[in-house]
Amino acid sequence: MAYQDLGPKEFLAAYNSSDNAILIDVRTAAEIADGSIDGHIAIDIQRPGFTEKVAELPKDKAYFIYCRSGNRSGQACRYMATQGFEQLYNMKGGMLELAETDFGDA
Repeated sequence: MAYQDLGPKEFLAAYNSSDNAILIDVRTAAEIADGSIDGHIAIDIQRPGFTEKVAELPKDKAYFIYCRSGNRSGQACRYMATQGFEQLYNMKGGMLELAETDFGDA
């Protein structure tokens, strides 16, 4: 499997419990300005330079990648898998689903 899809609760729990994790937001700067997850690195998948920025990342880390709906982050995961990254996690449903998630019982 190139990457693993995780719902928002599982995604955040796995990210927060990993000491080897890097969080990447692949949305546009305008989308990030509307709200994001603390501690992320912004690498807009739609801007030139995305592949170059990915090439600079260490391959021995776990990457937790998210976007608005899970589509662009899935694309980023698929691309990174072709580049030799092995620990890739996509937030299924993205920020839209995260916004609808009840964390009261988490």
